[in-house]
Amino acid sequence: MGIEVVVEGLTKSFGGQNIWQDVTLTLPAGEVSVMLGPSGTGKTVFLKSLVGLLRPEHGRVLVDGVDMVGGRERDVYEVRKLFGLMFQDGALFGSMSLFDNVAFPLREHTRRKESEIRRIVMERMDMVGLVGSEGKLPGEISGGMRKRAGLARALVLDPQIVLCDEPDSGLDPVRTAYLSQLLIDLNAQIDATMLIVTHNLDIAATVPDNMGMLFLRRLVAFGPREVLLTSEEPVVAQFLGGRREGPIGMSEEKDAAALAREQDRASAPRPDGPRLLAPQLEPSPGLPPRQGALRRRERVLGLLDTLPGAAREAVLRGRTAPVRAPGPDPSPAPGHPPAADGVRP
Repeated sequence: MGIEVVVEGLTKSFGGQNIWQDVTLTLPAGEVSVMLGPSGTGKTVFLKSLVGLLRPEHGRVLVDGVDMVGGRERDVYEVRKLFGLMFQDGALFGSMSLFDNVAFPLREHTRRKESEIRRIVMERMDMVGLVGSEGKLPGEISGGMRKRAGLARALVLDPQIVLCDEPDSGLDPVRTAYLSQLLIDLNAQIDATMLIVTHNLDIAATVPDNMGMLFLRRLVAFGPREVLLTSEEPVVAQFLGGRREGPIGMSEEKDAAALAREQDRASAPRPDGPRLLAPQLEPSPGLPPRQGALRRRERVLGLLDTLPGAAREAVLRGRTAPVRAPGPDPSPAPGHPPAADGVRP
């Protein structure tokens, strides 16, 4: 089972530029969480701060009793081994085969025999659908395959916490749908705590148990997926709706005059009606139920009285019509098998 990650009052700056401040949240053990936000809001910086690759000026990140911000370097180094990090571009060594790329952490940090390393590497490559490609170089495969190889490498040390930095970047909607299903399937198999940093709306709508959003140097919100997906907070509604109207501008925020003009134009009700929730992805057939999802349901039901009305109704409904299609239409045509990505209508 994954490990809970507790973030308390985290503040990070570079020089005189504040990236975000006073970020407080908890990543529940074994659940899948997503951190959203427009480009340039410090999502990747937040990810690196959790694992101790960057040191914020204030606050704590508590993992297994160790503070990743202010703890002893030796303790931080040991706890860092509990993490698996999937970088945005895969971060593969171009001169190494996929097999050697995935095997690298095992050879670097363990004393396992090559026969055992081969068994582990092939198991992880099978989990991400890369068996048969282990001899290829990163330059010989697609961007989606490189991302999956990076994910396999993040898993070889059996991490209890998996951090994914924009795993969808550079992928088309079909590959993004496959990747979304892969992340859910992995969670079902390894029960690790997962945090996915992204600005992809399809992943946000269908993958996470919990969602957060960074904007204007602060954490706008973090909590069960139903809270953000039904939120009327202007910045959240604008981002999830993919609209120009709202606080988010081309550079970052809009001024008061621009917001006032938009408010006048938006006085009439929208023809598309209220946003509804998409069903969360389930593990592919043959895989066990996600234990994190089961624990999460009990946890959220215990919080039910504290949730906003729309979120409370969404939790009780369980599933409704989609917000927007997660990539291609996954519904099989009559007489055809379900889509290979495992997405359920």
